[in-house]
Amino acid sequence: MAEEQFTETGFWNKIKIFGRQAGREVVERALWLYYAAQKPNTPKWAKSVIFGALAYFISPLDAIPDLTPLVGFTDDLGALAAALTMVMLYIDDEVKSQAAAKLALWFGDEPTTPKS
Repeated sequence: MAEEQFTETGFWNKIKIFGRQAGREVVERALWLYYAAQKPNTPKWAKSVIFGALAYFISPLDAIPDLTPLVGFTDDLGALAAALTMVMLYIDDEVKSQAAAKLALWFGDEPTTPKS
């Protein structure tokens, strides 16, 4: 069900349009989840959790509208953080490196080596 609500196009569009407004922390967490879901060794239950959180992230219907200044993405961050807590075992150095490289492109800083 969550996989049906999540679309890659919706995810990348949301990042493109709202990435700077959402901030580095929200985007980083979303990317961690996205890249973890792409890994073949991530189990189906974990992918369901991930896609559920990412579907909420890209949904235009939020508990707090994304256009609300300063707090618009706090509910998104909460959903992403809850999912991360459940699937953190699948957020490895490779996932963090992929996210860091994307963040460097978008936020203009150098990719960092993830800490274990």
